[in-house]
Amino acid sequence: MDPDRLGSVPRHETGPGGESYTVRQVRGGEKAYRCPGCHQLVPPRTPHVVAWPDEPLLGGGLEDRRHWHTACWRRA
Repeated sequence: MDPDRLGSVPRHETGPGGESYTVRQVRGGEKAYRCPGCHQLVPPRTPHVVAWPDEPLLGGGLEDRRHWHTACWRRA
């Protein structure tokens, strides 16, 4: 098994506000994102976390996904 691929497998965690989130570790692409934890940029090609609220009745919450610095997500 490739450890890099295992890191990208979605998992469920408790996040901000005690809510349940689907979380995925990503390598980073060509775009910068604003981290909701510190309000600073996650630069392009920077490994980070993508998280979105679990919405079991509605089947998603993908439109609410946010890109976090890994350390900011862990603090949240």
